[in-house]
Amino acid sequence: MLYKDIKVKSLDELQKLVKDFEAELWTLNFKKSVGSLDQSHKIRAIRRDIARIKTELNAREKGAK
Repeated sequence: MLYKDIKVKSLDELQKLVKDFEAELWTLNFKKSVGSLDQSHKIRAIRRDIARIKTELNAREKGAK
């Protein structure tokens, strides 16, 4: 997910995305531990997406104060 796409989303949408990505990350990590994960690069991509979203959430929080 690109940062410009994140900036136009609402606060509720971003919080929902974080929850969805964290659930998907948990699933991928479980598959990795079992040994059935084919696309291991997705773990890194999802972690980065979560970080981008949380960065935007923190920036909005500090900007609102």
